[in-house]
Amino acid sequence: MNWSSWREHFEANAVRPVPEVDVPALESHQQVALLDSLKKFQLGESGEGRVANEIDNATFGGIDADYRVSLKKFIAEEGRHARILGQMVAALGGRVLSRQWSERLFVHGRRLFGIRFKLLVLLAAEVIGIGFYGLLSAALPNGKMAAALRQICRDEEAHLAFHRDFFASQRGTWVGAALRALWWPLGIAAAVTVLWDHRATLKAFGIPKRVAATRLWTQVVAAAQPSGSASLKPSLTS
Repeated sequence: MNWSSWREHFEANAVRPVPEVDVPALESHQQVALLDSLKKFQLGESGEGRVANEIDNATFGGIDADYRVSLKKFIAEEGRHARILGQMVAALGGRVLSRQWSERLFVHGRRLFGIRFKLLVLLAAEVIGIGFYGLLSAALPNGKMAAALRQICRDEEAHLAFHRDFFASQRGTWVGAALRALWWPLGIAAAVTVLWDHRATLKAFGIPKRVAATRLWTQVVAAAQPSGSASLKPSLTS
């Protein structure tokens, strides 16, 4: 796997200015629901420094110095997302959270096993981010907040491809097979958790649960198909 192109991608993204945000014209119940969701996602985008530190000591195959730098740049980009979402929370008159139950589930999940499982949990976070940021940006009136969410969504789509490339590099190993098996319950559980935790926001913006569920499922399936590899989608013969 050639990680130098990913390093260049993240280095180019790092020099972008942080987008401005505004308060869109919303009904009061929509603003309350939006604020609640943004606070939860802001917390989820924060605090991945441990993975960035641990990658320096990782010795498994498929990675090199460019991958290590790329992963750290990815973590920094997630921190940038947290800052943007924090600005949105402040603009809506709220304060960022210090902890929340669904975020704690992801944290504990990352700490259960080794770094590759932590990266699998991060892949699940990208999947739900693409789904929900995309739904929110489409539901909001055109403006700076919707544009900023679309930018975050595009970043998350690139993150998804980055992680797919990593897991493609782990093919042919017992760990890769184990991660393949773990992805489906993990990805589905993450999607269900988000649908439940943000059900009030979906309702406030008139987004049918079936539409949201379909979008998330599509991303779960896409995440299971690493670049340049055979599909990891489960089949009756697997």
